[in-house]
Amino acid sequence: MFRSRTSTTKNDQDKMEWKKNNVEEEEEQEGESGFEEEEAGNRRSERSKIYFDSDNDGERKGDNVKASTSSLEMGWKAAEKLIRHWKVLRGDNVMIIRGKDRGETGVIKRVIRSQNRVIVEGKNLVKKHIKQGQGHEGGIFTVEAPLHASNVQVIDPVTGKPCKVGVKYLEDGTKVRVSRGLGASGSIIPRPEILKIRTTPRPTVAGPKDTPMDVVLEKTYDAKTGMGMPDL
Repeated sequence: MFRSRTSTTKNDQDKMEWKKNNVEEEEEQEGESGFEEEEAGNRRSERSKIYFDSDNDGERKGDNVKASTSSLEMGWKAAEKLIRHWKVLRGDNVMIIRGKDRGETGVIKRVIRSQNRVIVEGKNLVKKHIKQGQGHEGGIFTVEAPLHASNVQVIDPVTGKPCKVGVKYLEDGTKVRVSRGLGASGSIIPRPEILKIRTTPRPTVAGPKDTPMDVVLEKTYDAKTGMGMPDL
């Protein structure tokens, strides 16, 4: 039995169209599934990120974790390791208890809260290669590298030895830091004087956006006479 050429070619065309339709449907399904996976991945990454604002001490949305310096974007695991209650302050006299400068003392020059690190003046020096740019020269400079906050301890003002720092309240309600630990005197650790100096001094001359003093002192409300009360 012989088949005609027309019937054979028609069947082949039907098979090719069927295959073509199946391939298009599979491509559409793969594209949709890939788009859904990408969206799910974006949602997971957004949930795992914590955004900080540098202008407001890096206060995290929904929590009281704080960080300083520039705007940060870190995972929740890194944010959990941040020190929430700092007992080491800028200007404290500390001793380095770990590292190449172990046993040496110095003054804390800067506190980097976003990294749990401090910079001790004149300690942990490293060489840094700086490229020449506009306004500064290039070369190899010696700078202070940050130390982790756990690698330094505040020096007891009485014994002169490193100690842990605790907090207590005086009779008048003042919150102070005290030395704690073995061999500590338990004396009050004074707050560094450098913290009383503002980094940006208060302006002494009134600016264009400041309210004049006569307007501030002007009395605009009096409950007895009814001055300043709204007309109802």
